[in-house]
Amino acid sequence: MKSFDKFLTRMMNGIIVVSLALMVIMVFSNVVLRYAFNSGITASEELSRLFFLWLIFVGAIVAMRERAHLGVDTLVVRLPRAGRIFCALLSNALMLWVCYLFFVGSWRQTLVGWGTLKPATGIPMAFHYGVGLIMSVGVAIILIGNTWRILRGQANETDLIQVVESEDSPAETPEHESVGATDRSPADRG
Repeated sequence: MKSFDKFLTRMMNGIIVVSLALMVIMVFSNVVLRYAFNSGITASEELSRLFFLWLIFVGAIVAMRERAHLGVDTLVVRLPRAGRIFCALLSNALMLWVCYLFFVGSWRQTLVGWGTLKPATGIPMAFHYGVGLIMSVGVAIILIGNTWRILRGQANETDLIQVVESEDSPAETPEHESVGATDRSPADRG
């Protein structure tokens, strides 16, 4: 299972890197061609937009997996474990609902997009909207896995907080909060 997870992570990171590289190459080439030669690549705008969408939505899956999405944990870190469990389950349920809504909307747009072609490339618009299906399913799988760990009692504190602190500012771990470390001075905490 871990080897499959590593494979998926590498594949998603590869999609992100390839999308970014192709997008940069096409946009830069088009700018140079327009200013230097008064011409351009007709399909570059549509393709770079498509690659940008794939970069963003596949990146959203990777960010969800690494807990890199923005979040505020000011209240949650101060709650007892039962409160953290409740908040984690509630937030997972709300995010699953949003994934469902996003999936339904993307599905409808993808079906409509099969009959609509992009003017410069002739690519169906379904590829434009289909990435929403992949993102909503990927994020939902991660959320279901996190929820399952919480319900089985295997969740650690990072599963319950669901936010990773920035590397720029060192923060206290939730374990320190629960033992009253806030009553001590910063020198005593280290």
